[in-house]
Amino acid sequence: MRFLAVIAFVSFLCAAASAQNGGGPSASPLPQPAESNGSGISTRPGEASQPVGKVMVPAHKMRPVTIPKAFVPPVIDGRIDEEIWQQAAVFDDFYQTSPGDNIAPSKPTIVYMLYDEKHIYLAFKCFDDRDKIRATVAKRDNVFGEDNVRVWLDTFNDQRRAYVLGFNPLGIQQDGIFTEGQGADFSVDIVMESRGVIEDWGWSVEVKIPFKSLRYRAGKGVMWGFNVARNIDRLNDEFNQWLPDDRNVAGFLIKHGKITGLDDVKYERTLEVVPSITLSQTGRRTRTIPRNQLLPGVLDQGRFVNQPIKGDIGVTLKYTISPSVTLDAAINPDFAEIEADAPVVTANQRFPIFFEEKRPFFLEGADIFRSPLQVFYSRNIVDPDAAIKLTGKKGRTSFGILAASDKAPGNYSDEDRSDPQMLPRISEFVDKNSTFAVLRLKRDVGSENNFGFFGTYRSFVEQKNLTAGFDGRIKLSPKITSTFQVVGTNTKRCFLEREFDPAADPVQAQRNRDICGTGSTSSNPLSNGTYNRYRVGNGIGYYANLDYTTDRSGWFFEAGGRSGKYRTDSGFTRQTDTNFLFFFNRRSTESKPTAKLIRANWQRFVGFDYDWKGRTQGVNLGTSLGLNLQRSTYLNFGFNQTYQKIYEEEFGLKRIPSRPQGTFLGEPVRSTWIQTFSANINQNYNKRFSYGAFAGMRRNVFDYFYFDRATGLQDPGPAFQTDAEVWGEVKPIDPLRISASYRKSRMNRKETGERRFDSDIFSVRSTYQFTRFLFTRFRLDYDSMRRNFAGQVLFGWAPNPGTAIYAGYNDSINYNGFNPFTGQYEPGLKRDSRTFFVRASYLFRKSF
Repeated sequence: MRFLAVIAFVSFLCAAASAQNGGGPSASPLPQPAESNGSGISTRPGEASQPVGKVMVPAHKMRPVTIPKAFVPPVIDGRIDEEIWQQAAVFDDFYQTSPGDNIAPSKPTIVYMLYDEKHIYLAFKCFDDRDKIRATVAKRDNVFGEDNVRVWLDTFNDQRRAYVLGFNPLGIQQDGIFTEGQGADFSVDIVMESRGVIEDWGWSVEVKIPFKSLRYRAGKGVMWGFNVARNIDRLNDEFNQWLPDDRNVAGFLIKHGKITGLDDVKYERTLEVVPSITLSQTGRRTRTIPRNQLLPGVLDQGRFVNQPIKGDIGVTLKYTISPSVTLDAAINPDFAEIEADAPVVTANQRFPIFFEEKRPFFLEGADIFRSPLQVFYSRNIVDPDAAIKLTGKKGRTSFGILAASDKAPGNYSDEDRSDPQMLPRISEFVDKNSTFAVLRLKRDVGSENNFGFFGTYRSFVEQKNLTAGFDGRIKLSPKITSTFQVVGTNTKRCFLEREFDPAADPVQAQRNRDICGTGSTSSNPLSNGTYNRYRVGNGIGYYANLDYTTDRSGWFFEAGGRSGKYRTDSGFTRQTDTNFLFFFNRRSTESKPTAKLIRANWQRFVGFDYDWKGRTQGVNLGTSLGLNLQRSTYLNFGFNQTYQKIYEEEFGLKRIPSRPQGTFLGEPVRSTWIQTFSANINQNYNKRFSYGAFAGMRRNVFDYFYFDRATGLQDPGPAFQTDAEVWGEVKPIDPLRISASYRKSRMNRKETGERRFDSDIFSVRSTYQFTRFLFTRFRLDYDSMRRNFAGQVLFGWAPNPGTAIYAGYNDSINYNGFNPFTGQYEPGLKRDSRTFFVRASYLFRKSF
């Protein structure tokens, strides 16, 4: 029934979209609104204006702008003083779109644009008071916290996806991909050249972008979507755009302008080869007593062993088959992460935690592989021997194909391989690879709609998983959009049979032991291979939403769920056997850029969760108030009341007549009413200092993982939890940034007052930029739950994406922690591991 309901909902959306778009592209790239607000934007003599929202826009901005061809390329030095720029297309008379609502900007900005057969040239002239400009020699992709300019290039003119390229006053770059409905992803790096200078009148930046760094469509009459903006950090993060932003129209790229005239682009097939080598030497603590010989009460202190120097050589390749299609390949790639994941609180977490992808190979074309149900999560490919990917766009169809062989699942430690108790359990998995395959298709329909197919496959020894489904994004009206996805899964693996009785079927129980082993599962320490049944499981997942957005109000509705045997071994899934309904409503005040209170947002929401048997899992009611104040100050206060209900079979075995004891001690069903209070503040105090703070309290939250000492059974119950965090960043001098954060989380059992966990996470980061490309970085994290200090010192030179040299040192030390082999307390400092490494890579680029 749920599946039929989703199909009916999707059919309704498709019909509505067809009616809205007339079966084809809309007649105008911008909405056709009704009245002027007198923004003060000038028009050319004798030129008419056209209404866009509440703003009258000069007619020349509504027409495609022809970009002149430069026969003599400008020198990229940041100074716009060459005669060639007088021939450029000019973009001026910007609108302040935030915090103001399409009013005149505080400072004027002029942008120039040219092209030749191989490059796009941009120049930004930003008038300002020299001593008030905020700019530092920042790390790449870290410039949007100070003054900057940005350009969006919708190179297929499809209003779905655009490059967003940003630059600070010194020409430091920030680049990414903006995808409609998903936002911007700045993990993508492209090769380009930029320089900036600060002068008495303000600042300017010149940019040269090779066409071969982009995916695009070009030729006579071809248009690109285009917009350009300036961000003035000190003026309440003021944002000025060349075209106005009608807040009563949903979407972003649909409101951009058009450029044309790129008739003489010389297409080049480009091959990029990036060989890399990593030399590392690691020392780590190892056992002195084999695991199978360790006796109760015996303390194995371990010994520190320096391993021999290890060398890893890999290569990644990129070949542009056409301007719109790219082939990527990686052979034994070095995916060692130069920047590790930040520590997080893991105590009392029922479900997995999502970490962002950072590896360059998987970031290329990553937007095509995203979807609401996250059926592909590239970090599941941990240590690939080889991988290949084909991504691009042909006509109205975007596609992505990926295949990889991952050696991580069979890469067991020497200790495991030599343990006679462990070896029989892992022998069939040792040195075996898992195989991944992903297929993604998206078809543009009309001016703003798309529909797609997503399929994934993963196989390993005794495991196979296949997913297939459809998704789409539809614009039902200028103010309403919808996104949906339906996915079916087929899995062959060991499933925990929560109601299986081994005594009633001893033959099946023995087969379960043979294939699934006899060890306990992570979800239930009491279960063993008897209850893990090897079988085929079919599942379904679905998601749909409606989003209504205007300047002063908005609402959002979503529904989704995943059945009990839904599995995406190539993707990311937090919870199965659950459905949810959620509704959110917003009211906002009018933006007043000069008032003490610039804008206020009041939000209310309600949610309902239930399992696939129709049993209630949770009800959530809440409200929050957000305040935007002067000096880039943001305050938020929230409260919500949640009813939560849990069942013992969600955590392990369910009690049945032949097995009266299940997973929980006492009642098999538990419920609680949870009250949550929260408040936070963020402020960019000045050009040298920014800070933030958060405080939250949760009453009657479930303490999920309490185990009765006498019986070993799980006994969830209500608890009181507090969370607080403070963070800040200081720039004492332009090349140096220092940031620090401290997070405190604590939980006490309500009925006994017992402290269940007390987590302190402290992090310090500092970066010193000697030049744009040469830097040193220090990082230190402390996690009190692990009693561990983790630190890194890194020296790097990275002149462009692909070419880099890093030399670093990583260290991991426990302080008054616990023995990693026996779990016994160890006073003082004990080093777990440390690594010295040098990594070098070089980008070879050849065009044909």
